[in-house]
Amino acid sequence: MEHLIRTAETQLARLQVPVALRLPSGRLIGPEKAGVKLEFSRWPGLALLVAGKIGALAEGFVEDRIRIEGAMRDVMSAAAGLLPGNPVSSENNWWKNLLRRTRSAAAHSLKRDAAQIQFHYDVSDDFYALWLDPLRVYSCAYYADASMTLAQAQQAKLDHICRKLMLRPGEKFLDVGSGWGGLLMWAAEHYGVDATGITLSRNQQVYAERLIAQKGLQDRVRVELRDYRALDSGTRFDKIASVGMIEHVGQANLGAYFHTLHQLLKPGGLVLNHGITAGGPHEGGLGAGMGEFIEKYIFPGGELLHVSHLLRETASAGLEMLDTENLRPHYARTLWAWSDALESQLDAARTALASGGNTAHAERVLRAYRMYLAGSAMSFEKGWISLHQMLSARPAAGAGFDAPRGAQSAYPFTRKYMYPCSTPSNLQQPAI
Repeated sequence: MEHLIRTAETQLARLQVPVALRLPSGRLIGPEKAGVKLEFSRWPGLALLVAGKIGALAEGFVEDRIRIEGAMRDVMSAAAGLLPGNPVSSENNWWKNLLRRTRSAAAHSLKRDAAQIQFHYDVSDDFYALWLDPLRVYSCAYYADASMTLAQAQQAKLDHICRKLMLRPGEKFLDVGSGWGGLLMWAAEHYGVDATGITLSRNQQVYAERLIAQKGLQDRVRVELRDYRALDSGTRFDKIASVGMIEHVGQANLGAYFHTLHQLLKPGGLVLNHGITAGGPHEGGLGAGMGEFIEKYIFPGGELLHVSHLLRETASAGLEMLDTENLRPHYARTLWAWSDALESQLDAARTALASGGNTAHAERVLRAYRMYLAGSAMSFEKGWISLHQMLSARPAAGAGFDAPRGAQSAYPFTRKYMYPCSTPSNLQQPAI
């Protein structure tokens, strides 16, 4: 045991932030006034720290076996320093890839996907409202200008997607995984589209329908509680967006997913996939137990794939990739904004989560989200995971996409239309 203690002392002394550790015996390691303090109620926690098992340490915090005090940015700096190496998988093992694909197929039935989405998104609308922007956009913001607030950056993201899709009044627009309806409302109000959203979250559907009624948009905006696999294959849309959805599809279902998007899209139409991607080219979650922690407490069934894998599946489904943009730094800033907002109102978060009367469960959920938001922010900062927007088209004879090479196309020759010279005038700080 003394060897473990000495090893822990050496590791803590090397960290960029001062960390103190209280052992089960009561002994203190590190400076008494350290900004980050850990307290282990059981000795196995010390072995986890020495081994750099960050995911298991986070689980110990959630289950109240480990106490952690300090600013989450400092806590994550310490966590990164404890890692034994790069947590991004560098191994391309055919057997492990086969096992992952087999597990993926089992994890993504219609019933299980619905349960997994509800596990995460139906926690508490009031809880999410505490730390999301007023439009409740639960995906990477777009800081078109460094001075933007989170709310302004989320509006900029919604507009960025609409511009990339070249939305026009009267077009039929589908939002796959429409969340609380932010993109649907933005597209309908600012671009005049006829919008359909689908979600597997009952809470999100109820909230979005209430918002549609308040805005008087019932004639051209609707939200359905529906899986993408259950959409009418005879329906066609001019434009499709899928934001924060592809992480829930699963490797085994990617081919069917992109084929479905192809079938739903009119010839010549555009589809934009916006989702989290793996930082390394080989499949697999984050190491050091971080991937297992997120699977258990936050996103059961979630799978991250490299952008090259997603683009290969896109092409196999008959969709032509037109533009791919990496927004990884934007997501790091977004997540820190969410984390800071949650940390600033922990008591209100406890109240929101305990509305059903189970305070012990509420505390566990709150601890899990504190670890998840800050840990994800660090992971995007480090490049362990990434975020891509992938714009594709369904080629069509006569729509310009089959034109001779070098000829004018229905899709613009340059990307200038995506990036206006100044911030759009319709992006304003909303009233809270």
